[in-house]
Amino acid sequence: MEESLDAVFMKRCLELAEKGAGSVSPNPMVGAVIVHEGAIIGEGCHERFGGPHAEVNAIASVSRKELLVGSTLYVNLEPCSHFGKTPPCSDLIIETGIPRVVTGCRDPHEAVAGKGIAKLLAAGVSVTEGVMERECMKLNEAFIKSHTRGLPFVAVKLAETLDGKIATSLGASRWITGEESRREVHRLRAVYDAVLTGEATVRLDDSLLTVRNCEGRNPLRVILDRRMNLPLDAGIFNAEAPTIVFASKERRGVGKVQQLKELGVEVAFVADHAGGLDLKAVLQELQRRNVLSLLVEGGSRLSASFVRENLADKLYLFIAPKLFGSDALSSFGPLGVSMPEESVKLCFEPPRFFGRDILLEAYVEQ
Repeated sequence: MEESLDAVFMKRCLELAEKGAGSVSPNPMVGAVIVHEGAIIGEGCHERFGGPHAEVNAIASVSRKELLVGSTLYVNLEPCSHFGKTPPCSDLIIETGIPRVVTGCRDPHEAVAGKGIAKLLAAGVSVTEGVMERECMKLNEAFIKSHTRGLPFVAVKLAETLDGKIATSLGASRWITGEESRREVHRLRAVYDAVLTGEATVRLDDSLLTVRNCEGRNPLRVILDRRMNLPLDAGIFNAEAPTIVFASKERRGVGKVQQLKELGVEVAFVADHAGGLDLKAVLQELQRRNVLSLLVEGGSRLSASFVRENLADKLYLFIAPKLFGSDALSSFGPLGVSMPEESVKLCFEPPRFFGRDILLEAYVEQ
């Protein structure tokens, strides 16, 4: 079946939108294309948080503004209709006389949520909705979840052998996967708002959770240290990236809190739950800090906890062509599965190869 022209130009919107990964959050990634008589005459994307929106940049890029009155504007997300850090894009579209707008999906933000499209229609602008809707929603899955469910989008990353082991029987794990896979992990860190790990993983791996093998900004580092046992000279307490430690409310009065603050490390307290910290409370606290996406890089117990408590949305499984055997440490701790029908159900994305390793991306069926 021949691809429609609307889909062709929407694909270009998505390509442009991806340029904002890691720099526009907590705003969504948006690209815009302006087409006149079948040819692109302008395009733009939302480049950074607080900067002009994609539609503004696309309109500004058109050299002959008189052509706008006979053009179509393509945008992967509904144009905004409210004053935020920038004026409403829907007003600008109406002012320029663009007669037709094609959108990928609606904006779930309560200040928009259909109001942008309604404003365009009321002004006589023709609107076509839902072009490549699934792809558009996937691109901004973190933004959408944040504004519909009030929690960050959570992805669990694991590096494992073909038989599902993340460390040998002696606890050794460096390196299971190859350099190409590790570079991709760093790229993921650069596009997620925050990276989370546990105290045990920091001790075992001397984790830094910074971006080193590719270009990109460092994410917020989130450490679960229930009893605040990590030493103050741990490498992760350097000044390379913002860091927050979550501890049990029982430790609120411990003198170490002030010492961590002097190192530039923020400390937050949540209640205990099932022998550890209340993970949902951690996510809610991160949501209040405008963290829309979270990459979990922990061990088998922490990974299992996020999955078991229905808090994980996606898995990144980097699988090396190696075998460790049954005495090695498995990828996931207890999940409470006693019968096959109780298993955690996954939906796989097409596999990708990084060197000799294979990356399986899977969405967790809620």
